Amino acid sequence: MTHDISPFRIDIPQSQLDDLKARLAGTRWPDELPGVGWSRGVPVTYLKELAEYWRTGYDWRAHEAALNAYPQFLATLDGQNVHFLHVRSPEPDATPLILLHGWPGGVVDFLDVIGPLSDPRAHGGDAADAFHLVIPSLPGFGFSTPLAGPGMDSARMAGLLVRLMARLGYERYGVQGYDTGSWVGPAMGKQDPDHVIGVHLNAMITFPIGAVGEMGGLSEIEQRRWQRMQDFNDGYLRCNSKRPQTVTYGLHDSPVGQLAWIVEKFKELTEPEEGLPEDSIDRDRILTDVSIYWLTGTAGSAAQCYYEEISATEPDWGDGADAWAPERGTVPTGVLVSAHDVTVRPWAERDHNVVHWTELGKGGHFLAMEAPALLVGDVRAFFAKVR
Repeated sequence: MTHDISPFRIDIPQSQLDDLKARLAGTRWPDELPGVGWSRGVPVTYLKELAEYWRTGYDWRAHEAALNAYPQFLATLDGQNVHFLHVRSPEPDATPLILLHGWPGGVVDFLDVIGPLSDPRAHGGDAADAFHLVIPSLPGFGFSTPLAGPGMDSARMAGLLVRLMARLGYERYGVQGYDTGSWVGPAMGKQDPDHVIGVHLNAMITFPIGAVGEMGGLSEIEQRRWQRMQDFNDGYLRCNSKRPQTVTYGLHDSPVGQLAWIVEKFKELTEPEEGLPEDSIDRDRILTDVSIYWLTGTAGSAAQCYYEEISATEPDWGDGADAWAPERGTVPTGVLVSAHDVTVRPWAERDHNVVHWTELGKGGHFLAMEAPALLVGDVRAFFAKVR
């Protein structure tokens, strides 16, 4: 360990937990239109029941202890605090691997894959597939706060995490990420191609760039994915990317507001969409994720990455396709596509050195929680190719 990396332990003051329960008990509930279900947002009846369970049934201390069972650290890199779990495999020749979450996720996303990835022999796997795991809270998320300032986009996050892996002594390592992590991961590969052996991505977003003929060769399923992306209700994205500070006041002051803001994403992005969020992901896991956002007060800082990626750097369409085309990565890249994902392969291959492609045909956005075995299997298969 170096002087700017120190052990970390989660220890939320009891006063914060008492305040949370008091705020939940004193919620000012709105009316809603009859018969609209989830079509206009989270139904009051559903949210009331979930909030009451959060207040009276959910045990933060039990989940805090479960997180503290893993070695955790806090690094300071270029003035930015970066919290991370560091789980070393019992296999000495294990491959170092950094796992990158998205929004509205965090380190709790990966709890079900830590064991199988770090100790495959204990989970019916091959020792050759073992990984030393580094699982950071992205800057602005969870305990990686406060943000050191504006400009914390995916490239800057990547630079910090490249430095972190070097500080930990990992000369060659892999990257796995989804959602926001599917932006940060490739940026790590571009910045550190001599040390990143491969980048594995799921819940990856791809975009057209206005190039001539780019729509003509799309398959039927790729056309449906592009249409689904255009039809998606992206109100949260627009709020986060345009006015993150204004949205923050409601989320930072009301735990029910924060709960609704996040649980709607678990509803819309899990598979099947018509089910309730807890049909796909354990209810306590969802509430642990929401609790970390609430207890760390990071609704606003976590939203800033949308502003940095969309509002702060968006080129003008008039600049032509070249202005929209990202620099193509050279590091071997694997892509895992769930039934919910909207990844378009030709656009992914335009931007990345794709050497591995898996179409699951099932699963949603949060694979590490919804279908951890499927994610683990594909991560092992990809890194067996590039290791």
